[in-house]
Amino acid sequence: MLTSTDAAPRTDDAVGEPPQPARRTALTRTRDLVRHWGTASVVFTIVAAVFGVVFAVITPPFWGHDEITQFGRAYQVAHGGLLPQEINDTRGVSYGGDVPISVDALMNYALDDYTNSPPEPAPLAQNARGYEVLENLSVSADERTIWFTNTSAYSPLPYVPATVGIRVAEALDLDVGGLMLATRLAGLAVYLALVGFGLHALRRHRVQWLAFAVALLPIGVFQAGTITADTMTNAIAIVLSALLVKGLFLGVRLNRLETAALLAGAVALPLCKPAYVLLAMAVLVVPAERMGLIGRMRLLPWLFAGIGAAGFAAWTVISGPTTGGMGLMRTPSQWHTVIPGDQLSGVLHDPARFANVLVQSVLRRDEEWFGEFFGELGFGYVTVPALSIVAWLVALAVAAGTAERFVASHRRTAVVALGIVVSVAAIVGTLYLSFSPVGYFIVDGLQGRYFLPLAIAAFAVLLRWLPLRLTHADGRAPGHGAAIAVVAAVVIALAAAVLKYYAMVWG
Repeated sequence: MLTSTDAAPRTDDAVGEPPQPARRTALTRTRDLVRHWGTASVVFTIVAAVFGVVFAVITPPFWGHDEITQFGRAYQVAHGGLLPQEINDTRGVSYGGDVPISVDALMNYALDDYTNSPPEPAPLAQNARGYEVLENLSVSADERTIWFTNTSAYSPLPYVPATVGIRVAEALDLDVGGLMLATRLAGLAVYLALVGFGLHALRRHRVQWLAFAVALLPIGVFQAGTITADTMTNAIAIVLSALLVKGLFLGVRLNRLETAALLAGAVALPLCKPAYVLLAMAVLVVPAERMGLIGRMRLLPWLFAGIGAAGFAAWTVISGPTTGGMGLMRTPSQWHTVIPGDQLSGVLHDPARFANVLVQSVLRRDEEWFGEFFGELGFGYVTVPALSIVAWLVALAVAAGTAERFVASHRRTAVVALGIVVSVAAIVGTLYLSFSPVGYFIVDGLQGRYFLPLAIAAFAVLLRWLPLRLTHADGRAPGHGAAIAVVAAVVIALAAAVLKYYAMVWG
């Protein structure tokens, strides 16, 4: 007869490792998942989720880029305030809206904290306990009007994720800290979903790793973990660019969902940030047959591009008056020196002087724009370390070097390149007219993060005209090792950025 000890193998099966068939089934399911969604899409979702949550948690409340005014506009939209609302302000033209008094208290605490940060080696955040006390407060029913002229210029569309986060937090009766975190995580969730879809569209092509690297720039992940309209803008631009690469540069036909996404992006992107309207118009450059459009359906790209352009024009008219109050973002001595009409008149009457302004801007600030493209993390003004920059450039070199050779015609490629150049000019012009004092010696306010939405399309143009690629000695394209190198380099870049940010802010 068998004793109890004779049954030991059966007990091991129950509490130890699962049976071999079960292990194979789990592995098969994982492989099927990766095969369906694409390696870059799956890995992006994991990496961006981890580091996005980390940034959302370790970034002090309202220390993101313009996070005070970004939250103010998001809260306004969440409660039905879709249009810019002028408010009383003795300083001059102002726009804003109401936020709970308890939230405003945390805003004021954060503003004072990062404005008066002590010198090194002291942490930038002076009193963690102060944040904890204010975050534990209930969201008050009483509200106070605050200023956010700069974000009043944005349409409601890029605040949809934040609106959902705010309404969910209110439904769950979360405290101030919970409201803040829920709003941040809602934006991150949308970033994961949209960019994941864009990478999914490229799953059968090696260029997916180029889009992967851009989507995981430290600045992009940081913004995805904080409250800003840029999260939605970046996500839509990345999706649109991924589909542009697939349909135009790779010459591969889009499926129906991808075509619908490309057409929707042509409408949505100009409403998120008008400066990228020409990137949205790239839908017209993709051959209609590659979008599966025949007959009268070939007019759909023109229809959606027209709707996007009309939305851009309409919102420009609606938000136009807010530019009159942008000077209040500057020091008190410059409050009334930002006059777009006078600035434009100066450019038109003396274009040579404006050309010199552009030259001076590049000579004096280009190294700042370069570093900011990788990451100047919020209003702690923490620049990512050199390790992050070098690691990401390694990822870029490998991803670009292993991408397929593109087939887009030189004429269509030139159209995309022209659109990128004009988009950069639009960003520069907007900041010169609506943020720089009249006659200022440089274009002030230009930051490297504004170029992230244009990056994938710009790299695609360069790769079309510079067909150099990395290969093995026998001419074979690099395999899994190249993808592993890109992932490793990007993770190193993000990890180094997180470590420096935490050390600088919290010590």
